[in-house]
Amino acid sequence: MRRRLAALLIVPALALTATACGSDDGKKDATDKADSSSASPKAAEVPEPVDAANPMPKVSGPVGKKATITLPKGDPSGKFVVHTLSEGDGAQVKKNDLVSMNFTGKLWKGGKDLGDTYGKQGGGDQMVTAGGKGQLPAFAQAVIGQKEGSRVLVVAPPAAGFGAQGNPQVGIGATDTLVFAVDVGKVIPKKAEGTQAPIPSNLPQIKADKEEPATISVPKNDPPKKLVDQVLIKGKGAEVKSGQRVTMQYSGAAWKPNEGKEKAELFDSSWKTGQPFSTAIGQGQVIKGWDTGIVGKHVGDRVLLVIPADQAYGKEAKGATLPANSTLVFVVDILAAH
Repeated sequence: MRRRLAALLIVPALALTATACGSDDGKKDATDKADSSSASPKAAEVPEPVDAANPMPKVSGPVGKKATITLPKGDPSGKFVVHTLSEGDGAQVKKNDLVSMNFTGKLWKGGKDLGDTYGKQGGGDQMVTAGGKGQLPAFAQAVIGQKEGSRVLVVAPPAAGFGAQGNPQVGIGATDTLVFAVDVGKVIPKKAEGTQAPIPSNLPQIKADKEEPATISVPKNDPPKKLVDQVLIKGKGAEVKSGQRVTMQYSGAAWKPNEGKEKAELFDSSWKTGQPFSTAIGQGQVIKGWDTGIVGKHVGDRVLLVIPADQAYGKEAKGATLPANSTLVFVVDILAAH
């Protein structure tokens, strides 16, 4: 029904996730994940990180800005190095925490620049789940135990990077060692926090108080003909603007197949992937109902979206759980925007 691609776009062709797959429809939907990594690396056991190895790259420059990485002569040790260059004064990142980060990257062999994420051109803050499966261990493992505001040197052999297949799209081979200077940002709540507002009885009822796919109860009446974008929990963050990259948790169901059911069959949920969904908003990267309904909301909001077919997929069927002319129901928690 949809493309299940890497969870986050980092810089052109370099993604946080280590795996990707595609569909044949060639079209984006509300939950498409932007990605440019085409390789699905063979799984390999990730080595335990060590603090140092010989030789070691050097990193210079201020935390929070693109780093300068100087590579040593000689071959890499083959060890997975995670070395704290400067310790921040924030909270310590624990396993399964969702944390923002930025990086500067290079290939050890030949010194090829893998880009950086700083500023609008680089894509800005990226999100990684500490220790999360299916994500690049060079990031997911490296942030565990670090404090917010730290800068970390990461030397990642293939098993901690893109695996045996590498990432040919950006010239990363099967034997390439990756070098990153990683700036650890803030630990971010995985869902909206606060008391949920009452929902009118003619709209779907939402239960999303746990870190798992939401329960959506669809009433036994026709759906509204116009877009509904009701804020259920009011966040305290900044307003979401068109063109920003927004990170969200979501669960979605079709109205008619679930009408009158206390627990709708979800056609998709970010909770099933282990990583929030991140996309540019207001730019046509997702269905119109998402662009219209999310722009103008705030970081920390929980939003109920009821999206008429003409702002979703129209007459196009997307499988048994998403027939043609479907009104869609989403509950969306806005976690970050930049």
